[in-house]
Parts: sequence; C-alpha cells; structure tokens
Amino acid sequence: MDPVMIGELLAALMFFGVIGFLLLGFPVAFTLAGTSLLFGSLGLAFGVFDPSNFGSLPNRYIGFMTNEVLVAVPLFIFMGVMLERSQIAEQLLLTMGKLFGNMRGGLGFSVVLVGAMLAASTGVVGATVVTMGLISLPAMLRAGYDPKLATGVICASGTLGQIVPPSTVLIFMGDMLSGINSQVQMAKGNFAPTPVSVGDLFAGALLPGILLIVLYLLFVLFKAVTDPESCPATPVPAEEKKHLLREVFVALVPPLLLILAVLGSILGGIATPTEAASVGAVGAMILAAMRWRLSFGVLQQTVISTATITSMVFIILLGASVFSVVFRMMGGDNLVHEFLSNLPGGKLAAVAVVMVIMFFLGFILDTFEIIFIVIPITAPVLLALDVDPVWLGVMVGVNLQTSFLTPPFGFALFYLRGVAPAELPTSAIYKGILPFVMLQIVAIAILFAFPELVTWLPRLIAS
Repeated sequence: MDPVMIGELLAALMFFGVIGFLLLGFPVAFTLAGTSLLFGSLGLAFGVFDPSNFGSLPNRYIGFMTNEVLVAVPLFIFMGVMLERSQIAEQLLLTMGKLFGNMRGGLGFSVVLVGAMLAASTGVVGATVVTMGLISLPAMLRAGYDPKLATGVICASGTLGQIVPPSTVLIFMGDMLSGINSQVQMAKGNFAPTPVSVGDLFAGALLPGILLIVLYLLFVLFKAVTDPESCPATPVPAEEKKHLLREVFVALVPPLLLILAVLGSILGGIATPTEAASVGAVGAMILAAMRWRLSFGVLQQTVISTATITSMVFIILLGASVFSVVFRMMGGDNLVHEFLSNLPGGKLAAVAVVMVIMFFLGFILDTFEIIFIVIPITAPVLLALDVDPVWLGVMVGVNLQTSFLTPPFGFALFYLRGVAPAELPTSAIYKGILPFVMLQIVAIAILFAFPELVTWLPRLIAS
C-alpha cells in the first residue's frame, strides 16, 4: 500500500482513537499524548513516521511557557476567582433579583444580566454557575418557576464567560490564529500580513456576546408572555424598596468600573491583554478589600485555584502538541486540506463543516480540548481559503460555548447538578438547556449570514 495513504489512514484512526479512549474515561491530556505515541509507534513500524519529529516539542513547550500573551490566562483566572471569593456575585444576584422582582420573568432577567456581568468581569464558568445555582435556583423554585426554565437560564447565562471578553478561550484562540495566519500568508507570498491579536478577537466577540444576551432575554420574555405560570413575579416588600437604588448602585458600580478598566484599556489600545489582566487582578483584590473579604486565607485559596485551573489547561495544551506533531507528520493535515478544499460551496461550506464537527465534538470534549486539537488541523486550510481569522475565531468561540451545555459531558450541567436540590430531577436540567442550545445555534447562523457583526468593530478600532 502507498506509504502516504497508510500515514493518512493512521492519522484518521488516531483522531477517532482519541475520542474512543476519552469515552472510556481516561484523562484528556494523557489520552492525547498516549494515543499519539501509540499511533506514532505504528507509523514508525510502517515507515511513515520519524520519531525525530518529537525533537521540536521541547522548544514548543518553552514557547508556551514564555509566551507573553498567554501570561494573561492565569491573571484573568486569578481575577475571576478573587471576585468569586469576594462574594460580588451574591450581591449582584440578590440586588438584581429585587430590581426585577415585580415583573413576570424578573428573576430570569436578573440571572441573564448578572451572568453577563460576571462573564465580563470573571469569565470563570464553574464559579458563575455554582454561585447562581446556590443563590438564584432556590429562589426561583420557591417563586414557582418551571424547573426547566430556571436551570436552563442559569446554565446558559453561566457559560457566557466563554465568549464575552475577557475570555481565556479567546486568548488561546488569538495566539494560535496569529501564528497560523502569519504562516499561511507567508506561504501565499504576503510577507507583511495584517497581524491578528487577542484584542481583535475581544473586539470581534463583543457584539456576538451582546447578541446572545439579547436572545436569552427575549426567550425569558417570550416565556413570560406565553406561559406566565412558568416564571411568576416575585414582589419586593415595601421596606426593602426604600434602599433599593442605593443597593443597586453599590452592587453595580464596582464591577462595572473593573470591566471598563480591563476591556476599555484593551479595546482602546492603551494596554495589552496581559497588562490589562494585571490591572484586573489588582482591581479584584481592591474590590475584595473594600468588602472586607481580602485575607491571607482567601488569597491562598485564590492562588491555589488559579494554579490548579491554569495547570489543567496547559497540561492539555502539552498533550495536544504531541497529537499535533504525530497527526501532521503522518500526513493528516494533507488529508484535512484535501477534504475541506474540495467541498462544493467553497470556503463557506468548509467553515460550515468544521462548525458542525466542533458542535458534535462538544458533546464529548471540553472547549480547550477541542480548540487545541481542531484549530491547528483546520485553521491553516480555512485561512488559506481566505476566511477572516477574527470571524473564524469568534465563530468557534460561540460554537464551543455549547460544549458546556450539551450532554453527556456538559460541565455546566454537572456544576448545577452538584448544587441543585436533591428533589430536582437531572432530566429537568437536561431538558432546560435545550432551548438555549437552539438559541446558540441561531446566533451562529446569524453570525454566519452577517459576518460584519464580528468584523465591524475590530476594523473600526484599527482605523
């Protein structure tokens, strides 16, 4: 058999082998690296893989560790964990619940808006879902909310941190697409390509993030109009209304100032994402100190959580690097290139196919796992077909937000199940997220049809 065909066959089997081992419950990072080494050995036996290719891995790992852009990841995680420890989310939820309590669906509106604010100030999905699950879910169930609506709106709002800047997913995506785009443009003879930055992706994700928030709010409004019993009003006692405006001011202003400081400095070109993340981390500690929540114990817990989350992400990245080397050296990238390039419908069809594949991978893989595996394989082909890298990155970000919601491995579902009352059936949580997954698909379709929603703001800022 032709060695090229053998290599491409092994590369394809390796991709499905990784998915199979993950379904058996093996850890992601070690599955990626272990499966790649196994198929690399098979490739060596068939003469289609040279183990000297692994010699590039140390330099690649050192590059990850010394990449100034990626330093923003642990800083943003620190900011999010510190804000969660300072209980700013609790204050926001309670205050916004009172503000919208007199309206049908008011608690649902408050959850969506608080989820959006937490996404823009923390971006930590697990902490957001757990916090809203502990505070809002009991209140919504006591008020007579449909359990499916209550759990769905909490899970969906909690995942907004994946697309609303500052998103750690967009940081990794921006760094990866920047390097891939430079290589693709140089291969096409363009030796001075327009750079792609994390700030571009943040700007591009702003309107899509608002689009998702609006879609969630419209769905809650739809339920309030068509099925008022599913989301009744929760009137606020007259005594509590007296100081409501002051409570709203105290709850909203500090996180809004932090959001403006972080995102405003990035979008305005005043600071790089890493510098802005440093400001955010310090700002989060200042907010915690203002609430008398900053102590050595809180700081210690925050640092440990930050180190744990960061290590988890980067160890997956290292495992994915082994996968990428074996897959590409055995000809897997040529296989992908031929497949996507020859699709009828051109680049839009190629993007659509990649989006569909990523959507279904979201049922069994986490967001970071998908981007570390799929982006290095597919992005070079798509960018070579003249797909806008900022549009592609934001489309992937919106698409992969669903990976937190789709069973059986939707982490937002697990987070909420862990804090939900025992009498609430798991089936209610699974059914509750279905309308919101559909809304995310609608958002993807809108961005697919109107790419200017992504590309307009980055171009405006650049000009």
